[in-house]
Amino acid sequence: MQNVKVIIWGMGAMGSGMARMLMTKKGVDIVGAIDIGDKIGKPIFDHLGETFEGKENIKIGTVEEYITEKRADVVLLCTDSFTAKAFDKIKLIVENKMNVVTSAEEMAFPRAQSPELADKIDALAKENGVSVLGTGINPGLIMDVLVLVMTGACTDIKKITSRRVNSLSPFGAAVMEEQGIGISVEEFEKGKKEGTLAGHVGFPESISLMSTALGLDLDEIVQDMEPIVTDVDRVAPHGEAKAGSIAGVAMKAWGKKDGETIIEMDHPQQIEPEQVGVNTGDYVIIDGNPAINVVNSPEVEGGVGTIAMCVNMIPQTINARPGLVTMIDLPIPHAILGDFRDQVHPEAKIVK
Repeated sequence: MQNVKVIIWGMGAMGSGMARMLMTKKGVDIVGAIDIGDKIGKPIFDHLGETFEGKENIKIGTVEEYITEKRADVVLLCTDSFTAKAFDKIKLIVENKMNVVTSAEEMAFPRAQSPELADKIDALAKENGVSVLGTGINPGLIMDVLVLVMTGACTDIKKITSRRVNSLSPFGAAVMEEQGIGISVEEFEKGKKEGTLAGHVGFPESISLMSTALGLDLDEIVQDMEPIVTDVDRVAPHGEAKAGSIAGVAMKAWGKKDGETIIEMDHPQQIEPEQVGVNTGDYVIIDGNPAINVVNSPEVEGGVGTIAMCVNMIPQTINARPGLVTMIDLPIPHAILGDFRDQVHPEAKIVK
């Protein structure tokens, strides 16, 4: 069997991290890298700042150059957070008969907010015999899939609390903008009121993913955000916040039935939290039989976690039934320490 062939669309912080990870793996080749501007034409080793023996030093190119029929087994799409913005790219990829793994947060469960687009993606993927998955660290693992795994030990559940206290520092410019890093409190409140400030993207998706898996028929999902204002200057690799400006967002969401909260999400995130004495961590608290309290501190680093989830879910996505799939449709995520080809069914492979 040929090596698993991968194209990376978007060579920002996440896409570049995925490229570095793939360069260290067996049985997988990067056969395309896509970006815009002055990155086009640049050898991928130059962009990554290191060489990888035995791996091809391809050049970063354009969509037209690399998105061609059956060029790869899967495209890692790392350009957007929202289903509507990612839709045209996903459509182009699947029409060229390649699988998609995207880090777009809303694509973790697009039926939550974009059911019509989800249906279109599902139909297009089935028509072209490929699969489309949205995943990452959150949504995709920590605040939803990990919670669901722990509910497997429960006979009954009254309430679920999923909490993640994390650093935004590893993420790229797009996330900094979504979170309002560096803006004033006045700008934050204006953006919150007008709905132009995204904050964390993914609560409706995580709650819908969990409620679907658990068979809950929730009445409503509501969310809110509050600014985290810094008292000191903070500088992260892709964003900075001066004292008195926004260093992060404290996000909350609630999944309710009959007026009672069944699922609660608590997610304060900011750049450089350690600088102001904030300890990061991931927490799963289940009021059920038995009661469960899982603590991991410090947090699973968001940047590395998103990179790893997208890469490690490549075989499951290639092997999946054609259509739009989610993390509850596929085998559990796990690291791949051996040859990627050993994880892929020969009949599911696109590049033979």
